[in-house]
Amino acid sequence: MKSVDFNGDLGEGAGTDTAIMPLVTSANIACGGHAGNENTMRTAVELAMRNKVAIGAHPGYPDRERFGRVSLEMPPRELVESIRRQLDSLIGIASRLGARVTHVKAHGALYNQSERDETTARTILFGIQAATGGHELVVFAPPGSAMWQEARGMGMRVAREGFVDRTYESDGTLRSRTLAGALITNPAAAAAQALLFVRKGGVSTADGTFLKLEVDTLCVHGDTPGAADIARAVRDTLHRANVKVAPFKP
Repeated sequence: MKSVDFNGDLGEGAGTDTAIMPLVTSANIACGGHAGNENTMRTAVELAMRNKVAIGAHPGYPDRERFGRVSLEMPPRELVESIRRQLDSLIGIASRLGARVTHVKAHGALYNQSERDETTARTILFGIQAATGGHELVVFAPPGSAMWQEARGMGMRVAREGFVDRTYESDGTLRSRTLAGALITNPAAAAAQALLFVRKGGVSTADGTFLKLEVDTLCVHGDTPGAADIARAVRDTLHRANVKVAPFKP
């Protein structure tokens, strides 16, 4: 039986956490950079615990006004410290609740930059390693990306990630949110993309070609329009296809 993890970017104030959490197996919780605070982190961790969902940190640029989706010019040491603080905040809250943070995934512009830029990827990884227990965290990254390569080179565990609610360009990058068709909001289309990833090991791109992309985990964004319906359609489709959905285990 094929198996895949299904993760959601949550704790960002989109109002979808309660509906999505029972449908995913891993949650990437905003930890105070682009979104989130102590109260939202605690609520999200408690919700994940009730639903037996793996808890992950979702650090982003400290830019709430633009939701961390615009690159910031930050000195490497400052970015390392920002990521460390974000992770330690969530790790501390989870620990006090009797839970453990298992993985980390950069958010927005930080994620996109680390896909191609080795320096940004290494800076993020240094921030992760500086956090309490950071060396033990699984890093979610695009397959074949600079982040994937750098994390592996540093001896860190990596889960290759694909998106069910985003359109891909032929080079394997996500279509810019500034362009039409960047988001997949039709639940059936998102579910079909999820199944294509699992069954065929790749995805159909914006120009109609098939791109080979092996993944270990699939993501739905909590702020995508209709995110809960998308998550439900993905789970139902994978169930009917006899695909096991479970947290990533290296």
